[in-house]
Amino acid sequence: MSSTPNSDAVIPETPIDRIVGPFARFMHVQTASGVVLLVATVVALVMANSPWSETYLGIWKTKVGFQVGSVEFVHSLKHWINDCLMVLFFFVIGLEVKRELVIGELRDVRKAALPVAAALGGMVFPAAIYLALAFGGETQRGWGIPMATDIAFVVGCMAILGSRVPASLRVMLLSLAIADDIGAILVIALGYSSGLDFGALAIGLIGVGVVTLSARLVVRHFAIYVVLGVVIWVAFHQSGIHATIAGVILGLMTPARNYIQPQLFGSMLETAREVLEGGEWESATHRGERVRRFQWAARETISPLEYLESAMHPWVAFAIMPLFALANAGIPIEVSQLGSTTALAVMLGLVVGKPLGILVFAWLAVKLGLAQPPDFGWKLVAAGGALAGIGFTMALFVSELALEEPLLTTAKVGVLAGSFIAAVIGMVALVAMSSEPAASPSEPVDSPPRSA
Repeated sequence: MSSTPNSDAVIPETPIDRIVGPFARFMHVQTASGVVLLVATVVALVMANSPWSETYLGIWKTKVGFQVGSVEFVHSLKHWINDCLMVLFFFVIGLEVKRELVIGELRDVRKAALPVAAALGGMVFPAAIYLALAFGGETQRGWGIPMATDIAFVVGCMAILGSRVPASLRVMLLSLAIADDIGAILVIALGYSSGLDFGALAIGLIGVGVVTLSARLVVRHFAIYVVLGVVIWVAFHQSGIHATIAGVILGLMTPARNYIQPQLFGSMLETAREVLEGGEWESATHRGERVRRFQWAARETISPLEYLESAMHPWVAFAIMPLFALANAGIPIEVSQLGSTTALAVMLGLVVGKPLGILVFAWLAVKLGLAQPPDFGWKLVAAGGALAGIGFTMALFVSELALEEPLLTTAKVGVLAGSFIAAVIGMVALVAMSSEPAASPSEPVDSPPRSA
């Protein structure tokens, strides 16, 4: 009985494959992106608190840009990272949200109700705690800082814990993080956009309309969408709406269905095999065009969403996010900053507000009959909620939008301290809770504490 050969086995290995191979395998490890992000954060903190601090921080203030006629784009290196490269980060978030809404956990209203309700509570409670401490002061504009969860670090922590985290809890936390991202996007769009330029906004919306029309006409050449995406980004950047929203919109607009059915491509493969084995290929004409057509057909057997998410994820996880951390996590730390109102408001929002809001809103959703109760018990919901208090990337990003120095540095100290405390509490709680006997599906799960 013959077996189907592995396609990878018949492709000759080149010298560069032997060099790049270990790095490629590392990038497919679930915890890898979290490890790289953590290393970048530690490097930034060490450099910002070293004798070379002034030089290091000065790098990110370097002016870079270009001028076309009367239009000038000259910004600091940090601005380019936060307003340009992070558009790609938000584009991938848009792709992830679209995937979950179309083919993932969020497509089923009943299944989505629990993580969506938990995510809503995990945004409302941290913002409320922050405002309770900072209301009326100049720091109150930072209410959105402790609202978001950093999915990279949460996934990394769950991967470290391995089987101690029930599969259903993993699904809930990942779905919660996606719903959380939607909320963070709305917060950025509505809470941190100012001084609208309706002319530039109109150009951006026209660009979005052209993308919609192109998708309906089944235009599949990525180069066209790249050009349109750049136009939309520039228009949003100039309009007063944060440019990263353009990335989210384009991600949500990406088609989630494949254009060519696998069966049709299988027939094409069979035809190609007959041509190659029959010796006709050497004398064939227009071979370059035929190869390009075949490459296009192979790519179209999966959806543009799946293709782009797979292609973009390594760049975002291993280049853009670490670069963002290097530029934004470099904070000269003083212990006295931890006692400031801003830092305390952020820390309490992440460490207390997140798990409390997730637990309360999830419990309410079940009590109101909107969601099914979790099959892993309320204690693990609380433990997972504590882990969701890791804010980092999005929290630092919102800090940059909300506050100016010296409050900005203080808020970032709160983000780093709060995220670290949340990670420790969450991981310890998950280890402790997972060692207890789990409630069977037929038994009622324990109620949340009365203080909730």
